[in-house]
This record gives sequence, structure tokens and C-alpha cells, in this order.
Amino acid sequence: METWDELRQVMRKRYIPSHCYREVSTRLQRLVQGNRSVNEYFKEMEMLMQRANIRKDDETTMVRFVDGLSVSIANTLNIQTYIDLEEMVHKAIEIEQQFQQYQSRPFGASHYYRGWDSAGSKRAGKSRVGSKSYYSFRGEFVSGDNGQHWGVGLHATILEHQTSVRAPEMGAYFWSIALSLTSFPDLARALSDHKLMYTELGKTALTAAAVCDLSCWSLLVVAVCIISGRKELHIAIPVMVCMASLWFVLRPFIHKIAKKISQRSKDSPIPDNHIYFILSLVLLSGFITELCGAHSMFGAFMLGLMIPGGKLGASIKDKVEEFIVGILLPPTFLIIGARTNFVFIFADVSIGMVLLVILLASLAKIVSTLLVCLYFKCPMRDGLALGVLMNTKGVLALIVLNEGRNMQGFDQQTFTWIMAAILLMTIITGPIVSWTHNSARHLRLYNHRNLERSKPDAPLRVLVCVHSTRNLPGLISLLQNSNATRNSPITIFAAHLVELTRASAMLIFHDKNKTMDTEIKTTREKAEAEQIVSAFESFEKDNLATAVQPLTVVSPYATMHEDVNNFSLDKFASIILIPYHKRPDGVGGWTDENIEHKQVNQNLLATSSCSIGLLVDRGLMGVSESQKDTQECHVAMFFIEGPDDREALAYAWRMAGNPRLILTLVRFILGKDVSELGEGVEEDDHEIFTTIFEREKQKQLDDDYVNEFRFRTMHDQSIAYVEELVNSSDEIISTINTAYSDFNLYVVGRGHGKACPLTVGLSNWSDSPELGLLGEPLVSLDFKSPPSVLVVQQSAHLSTGSSKHNLLDTMQKMYE
Repeated sequence: METWDELRQVMRKRYIPSHCYREVSTRLQRLVQGNRSVNEYFKEMEMLMQRANIRKDDETTMVRFVDGLSVSIANTLNIQTYIDLEEMVHKAIEIEQQFQQYQSRPFGASHYYRGWDSAGSKRAGKSRVGSKSYYSFRGEFVSGDNGQHWGVGLHATILEHQTSVRAPEMGAYFWSIALSLTSFPDLARALSDHKLMYTELGKTALTAAAVCDLSCWSLLVVAVCIISGRKELHIAIPVMVCMASLWFVLRPFIHKIAKKISQRSKDSPIPDNHIYFILSLVLLSGFITELCGAHSMFGAFMLGLMIPGGKLGASIKDKVEEFIVGILLPPTFLIIGARTNFVFIFADVSIGMVLLVILLASLAKIVSTLLVCLYFKCPMRDGLALGVLMNTKGVLALIVLNEGRNMQGFDQQTFTWIMAAILLMTIITGPIVSWTHNSARHLRLYNHRNLERSKPDAPLRVLVCVHSTRNLPGLISLLQNSNATRNSPITIFAAHLVELTRASAMLIFHDKNKTMDTEIKTTREKAEAEQIVSAFESFEKDNLATAVQPLTVVSPYATMHEDVNNFSLDKFASIILIPYHKRPDGVGGWTDENIEHKQVNQNLLATSSCSIGLLVDRGLMGVSESQKDTQECHVAMFFIEGPDDREALAYAWRMAGNPRLILTLVRFILGKDVSELGEGVEEDDHEIFTTIFEREKQKQLDDDYVNEFRFRTMHDQSIAYVEELVNSSDEIISTINTAYSDFNLYVVGRGHGKACPLTVGLSNWSDSPELGLLGEPLVSLDFKSPPSVLVVQQSAHLSTGSSKHNLLDTMQKMYE
């Protein structure tokens, strides 16, 4: 063996154990310094390599290696030779250590040698990524999520930069778990911010995140036990037994304590000593899990799972949340940030390799989740959004990586790479989800739900929005008049709308068998919420054909309409009932209750995918068949034209089934002297033709629906139909004021703000556009006994441009 390259070829086939490394390094150093002869060094190296000879069929290789080593050292002893030999010995040590670890496990040795039988020291290190057999075994060992398989493979690409002998093994564990984690709290916050919490996508993501986190916690327990030096899996059994004991022994005890504490402090705050006792158990559970060989955080995590929700859990959260978030977490993030030095991210590595590793780490869950969704024929945008959401990382991922850094599983450069990947995942989540699931576009994809298309006696699903207890009497009376029967029941979702002041938006469902959720902080707000829930539960008891689900919507006013729309979509509500933002002041005027409520109403009217009913309550009374008195409610429905008027008639038609309710349908017909809309305004032929066609189409739909109503109710003595011939909007107001002033409730269509020949003059009433062209003057009229007004709008239409486009397509098909 004459050249150093020939010696290198031989050394690639030889494995040196890690316990020999320091001795080899010391002898090499002495040899370079001239303290030992070649023959002396040859004899010592021969004994070392004979002890390292694990495979019996390598005797020939051993002889050639020792012989070549002595000759090469004698002939080519220089600094470069020493450096190359050091590098090769270091590589061989890593290989031998991993071989010793896996040779005693099932099919470990054969897979190991097949995976590493490649040429080139540096090329061999890089080829490890493509070794399917080896990493299939390792993927099985840390299986549980696709991110773990990918994490091990990515970690192998940077093994060359590790300095610790155990770093390849330890780093792969931690990186796999970190890539597999999906932070459940951060995911819930992201879904809430994007108004996807109660959609099918949100439910799927939360369920998957819970399962993923549970499996990752379990794998972390096993990984810590193995990395701590106890490589046999049975060492993790005491940890599992400890956690099972905590769950089945300590958990019932904590539940009994929580129940007693809640009973004793039912109407008062929980005493601090009880909370401090529970918090002291955190230290105890962490100490116990440390004794069993696991990390203390597992004990704290298990204790958190054992504490029941409700008043005790909320009180503990209030005590420790601000301290942890405001005092403990910032230093933790500071330390992690200090350990992340982007200066070294490109040290001795090409930019392409760094970007490739970071990109692959970020795409692991996105690609795999997208493929699974496509396999099950889910929409691509849902699959993409779900994959991005499953990449949501939080505090736990940083804790796992920081623990890996503490245990020397990563060097400076590798740790920086991983942090860059986590940072990229966090950055791309929000924009991609916003792009794939824009709320307004998302709602427009669904069929618009309304009452016109359903039968009058069909079951009704109503979402009722309540801002305060002042809204209760009118809304409950309206529901009472809505004629709930056994054949046509009403399902009511009573939503108490509360402004968000600090945390993420949420929906709170109220369990009838439990106390009020303590997320509502102040005593006044809590008492008001309890009163609202109690009122709807009493209504449910008095009306057997109704089912009520109380809930609280906690959200900023600016985006509250999105939460309401998403919930109505999820519950298939046909109509949303909302209160008017003003209330009577007792002297004939109106007082603004909250100007923000007006914005919420306008946003709902503009974006809702189902019908909207806006109630202006001025003492509406509720009547039902179960009442003992004979009081009746007189309702007038004023019909002009358009889809909103048809929707208003559909709701009034349903109310007409109530035996205590008298309905009068008043249809205003255009007189001969009415002026055409747009007369005197310059318009091109295209606009004029479009307007005429749309009006004729709507008139035909109006006639058909009114005729159907008259035919089905012709024998009902409690329903009257009247046609009024009018020539202007002034005549409409005058007719209502003189002939139809003695009613308890007016039902009108909002009209979407579109004027018709009969309502041209009503456009001057523009203080409250949410009431529509006819609803606003009705609210402003001075009646002796002011009636309540229900303004109904059919599901929000698509944009004007698209509507005209579709209309032109229809016209072209008709005239072709």
C-alpha cells in the first residue's frame, strides 16, 4: 500500500469503537511528536484493532489495514496525513457506536450494514439520508407521525457537523418529536383568529392535534429514558406505571377535593390556600416522575390533565397564568434566542443545503397531510390549510429543542437550523390559511339558506343574538309567536354576544347541569349571562316543541359577525334574529344602547349566508296556545316586491299557524300614475335592458309566491289579504298610518337598499340603513300605540358585478 488514498480505501471498511478513540488520538499525537517509533506504534495499534475486530470475517482486512497503516505512517508522516486520519477515525467511531447500539435488536445488524455499505467518507455520511432500510427501522422506533420519519432523515444530513459522539442519536430523537408536535393551544388560537374554530376543518385539526400531542408526549417519555443512558425500553415501564397511578389514584382524589371546594365556595371566590395546595402538587408530581426516570414536566402535564374544568380550573389558571406568561416565559424565550445564532447558519455549508433542510422540515406535515386529504377526496384548499395548521408550533416545541440542546443533542449550527425551520413554519401559517379560507369567500361557497325555499311547517333552526337583558323580552316574545309545534319544532341557539377584551375569541357552550363558566369575569357580566341563560331555559320548559342551546360568543366587535356567521353555518340555521341597537327612551325618541352593536348588525346584514331578522322591540307581546288568557297578537305584513319581501312573508306565514295570532297581508300595487324608476337619468341600453329584465323576473316570483300563500290559507279565518293601489312612497306611509296603525307587529322586507318605483321617495330616510327603505319610516312614525317592527333580509347576495354577469348569461341563453 503505497499511497494515502489506498489506505483511505481500506479504512472505509474498518470500524473503530468509541472507547478506542482517545487512545488512538493520543498515540497519533505522540507519533507526530516523535516520542514513539513506528514499530512500537504498530504493535499497540495491532492490539487495539484486534480488540476492535467484531466481525470474524474481516481478518484479512485487519491485516491489510495494520500493514498499510504502518507503511503509510512511516512514509507520509505529515500534518495533512494526521488531519485526514483524525477525520476518518472520527467517522468510523460514529459508525461503530451506532452499530453497537442496534446489533442486539431485531434485524438491527443486517439493516445497519446494508444501510452503511457505501463509499467515500464524506459522501458516505451524505448517502445516509437515502438509506431506506436503516431509516425505516428508525422511523418505526420513533413512529407516531410523518414528521418523525422526516425529522430523522433531515437530521442525518447534518451529522457531519456534530461534535458529540452521542449527538446523532440524541438529536434525531428531539428533532423528530419537535417536527411531529402540533401545539394544541396555539392551534386553537389560530383557528379562533381565522374564524375556523367550529368548522369541519377546525374540528378535524383540533382532533388531530390532540392525538398528535398525546403520542409525542409518550414518545418523549421513552426518548428521555433512552437518552439518559438506559437504552432498554423496559426502563420506561416505571414511568408508565407512575403516570397510570397518578391518573387512577390521584385523579379521583383531586376530583373529590374540587367538588367540595366548589360546593363550599359556590357564590364566593375559591380560597387561596386551596389553590396553593393544588399548586404544591405540581412540585410533588414532578419530583415523582423524576424519581421514575422521566422529566419533571411529564408529572406537571399529567396533573394538569387531572384537574377538572370549571371554577377550580379557572381559578388556578387566573392565579398562575399571568405569572408564567409574564415572568417565566420571557426569560425562557430569551435563553432560547441567545442560543440561536444565525451567524453560524451558513458556516462551512452551502446556502442551498441550508435552505433545502429548512424547506423540507417545513413541508413534512404539509405534503403528507395534503396527500392524505386528496386520497379521501377532500378539497385541495382544505388539505393545504389542514397541513399548514398541523405545522403550528408553540412553546412545547421550543422546550423540546432546548432540552435537546441541554443534553448536547445539537451543536450551535444544527440548533440554529432547527429554529429557522420552526420560525418559517410559524410565519407561513397565518397567510396561507387566510388565503385558502377567507371568511367572506368561504361563506359564499355554500348554498344560501332561507325560509322561502322551505315549507311553512318545516322544522325551524334559529340563531338568536342577545347583547344584554334588555333584548330578552322582545326576542323571546317573537320566538313564542313563531308557532313551534310537534310537527314543526324550533331549535334555538341563543348566543350571548360579549365583547372580547383580552384573550382569543371563543364560543362558550353552557351546560344545564353545571355552573356558569367563569371566563366572564365581572360580577355584572356574570349575573347578566346567568339571567340570559335562565330566561331561555324557562322558555324551553314552557314550550315543549322547542329546544334551546345557550352559548356565549366572546369576540371583538369588529369580527363578531364572522363568529356568528360561522356558527350559523355549522348549525344550519335558517334565520338569525338580532336586536335593534337603539331602544325607546319613553318620550317618543330613541337612545343608542351601544354604537358598536350597530356595526355588528350591519356586518351581519352584509355577509350572512342565511336570512336575517332585525327586531325593533317596542313592547311586543308573546302569545301561545298554552296560555290561559285569550289575548291575541295582530301582525301586519307589508309586501312591495323583491326577495326580502318574500322572505318576510315566509316568516309571517309560519307565525300565522299560531291560533292566538291574527295576520294581515297587505300588498301594495303600482298605480297608473307611478313614475318609472330612473326616468330622466341617462343610461345606456345595456343597463336599461338589465333593469327591466330583473324587475320582470322578480315580479313573476312575487306573484307566484303570493298566489301560493293565498291558495294555501284561503280557509284560514285568522289570515286576511288586502291589496292597496298606491302611486308613491308617500301614499304607502299615509295608508299604513291611517288604516293599519292598530297592530302589535309589522313585518317588512329590508329590500337590500334597492329602490323600486314605489320606494323612490323613501331613500331620504337614511339614518339607519339596516332597517331598509320601508322599515326606517315605520320605526319613525308617531303611533298612539307604537308597534314593534321586524325587518327581514334574505341571505346576502353575491357581489353586484357577478349578479349582473349571471343575469346577462341567462338573457343570452333565452334569446339564442
